[in-house]
Amino acid sequence: MSTAYKNCQSCGMPLKKDPKGGGTNADGSRSTMYCSLCYANGKFLQPDWTASQMQSFVREKMKEMGIPGFLAGFFSKGVPRLERWKK
Repeated sequence: MSTAYKNCQSCGMPLKKDPKGGGTNADGSRSTMYCSLCYANGKFLQPDWTASQMQSFVREKMKEMGIPGFLAGFFSKGVPRLERWKK
């Protein structure tokens, strides 16, 4: 059941780029699905956000990192298709 993902299934960040190596589950184990910026202790850090709010957040973070706006927009386009947002 626990699939290992390459990217966070909430924001899309590559999990190998996560400074903490991934988020944590309620039992303290490492999450193979979400990064530490989205998920800690078995809970989302932004539980009320929508997919479009996460997209905007991701786009702004990428711009802060020096990624051009058009590329940030392109990379954040897939956020609504990640597992967290599928309902």
